Amino acid sequence: MSAVPGIIRTPRLTLLPLEVGHAAEMAGVLGDSALHAFVGGRPLRPDELRARYERLVAGSPDPGATWANWVVRLDAEGCLTGTVQATVTADDGGLRTAEVAWVVGTGWQRRGIATEAAQGLVAALAAAGVRRFVAHVHPDHRASAAVAAAVGLAPTTHRQDGEIRWESG
Repeated sequence: MSAVPGIIRTPRLTLLPLEVGHAAEMAGVLGDSALHAFVGGRPLRPDELRARYERLVAGSPDPGATWANWVVRLDAEGCLTGTVQATVTADDGGLRTAEVAWVVGTGWQRRGIATEAAQGLVAALAAAGVRRFVAHVHPDHRASAAVAAAVGLAPTTHRQDGEIRWESG
């Protein structure tokens, strides 16, 4: 695969490669427990989020997988609003697949930010050689299902940990 894209720009957003230093601001963005309604868990404290970001930035321990993570900045407001991520792998035939995910803080939801960020992510990864995209969405999470559909994914009958697997054609 071509190198994982660096900065990704969309009409309203800049997707910045994740840095450990983003943890302090992102702890506030991701601090609402409502964000965990479908995925479980709880908001991480700033020190916990920093440790998580250190692991993510260090990269996947699996040499066959590339972790790529970005924070989402809403340019007009000059603030971080969420994250997008991809785990990129290749099968034996060289087909490159990205499992993608997104999350936008509660205060910025219902503004199309997740859709725009996910579309920018998928377009940049496709330009870098990824040909197949996958996401896992809780069956009751209508907003996330709408984002998956907007990036060209369709639901399948496959379930993983209670979530529906969505795939590109």
